[in-house]
Amino acid sequence: MIARFGLLQKAPDLSEEAFDAHWKEVHGPLASKMPGLRNYWQHRVVDKEQFGISHARGPWDLDGMSELHFDSLEAMKQAVAAPSFADALGDEDGFLADVHLVACEKHVVVPFDAKGGPFVKRMTLLRKLDGMSDEQFRHEWLKVHADWVRQWPDVLGYTQNIVVDRYHASREDSADYADVPVDGIVEFWFRDTETAAKLYASDIVTRTQEHAKEFLAEITPYFVQTRQIV
Repeated sequence: MIARFGLLQKAPDLSEEAFDAHWKEVHGPLASKMPGLRNYWQHRVVDKEQFGISHARGPWDLDGMSELHFDSLEAMKQAVAAPSFADALGDEDGFLADVHLVACEKHVVVPFDAKGGPFVKRMTLLRKLDGMSDEQFRHEWLKVHADWVRQWPDVLGYTQNIVVDRYHASREDSADYADVPVDGIVEFWFRDTETAAKLYASDIVTRTQEHAKEFLAEITPYFVQTRQIV
């Protein structure tokens, strides 16, 4: 399964409310027509603070992230090349200033149960250290760092999305790394922000963040509100 994340910046003349309304009520139904689409979520950014970490933040200033699931990378490429995607693509100019895209493998470390009660969600963009190979990054994040996070208490869910392809000007032709400098997207679920704040002040998180410095150049977190379209 491939998760395609859109990193969205709203048009500057739109309010946050107008952007969100258009995304939900107009763009959502258009994008949901993509052939082979298995799931579709919209993650609206509600907080851009660094929150609990002192790591360098990247240059991203996002208003939302879309998340679309396909059976494979090839199925995703077929979907964006399909005539039924044309209306959704054309609609982007009406409410977005820019869109960067990453295709990711999804690795669930701590399974999340959406029926388990109220929650808050944090999504984070990661950029690996300059000069680090993709293979080394994959090992440090998917193995070593995941083992650290498994020790955290009060985590409702934790998923790692590792980037396997990038897009910017084109939806079909891959972009250069410099155009979309993202190597992974984190999904964290907590009961509430108070629980998360207490956790991030704990010794286990401090030690985990020390490991993060060994393989990450930038950590750019957002709290989001999520709705499922498909």
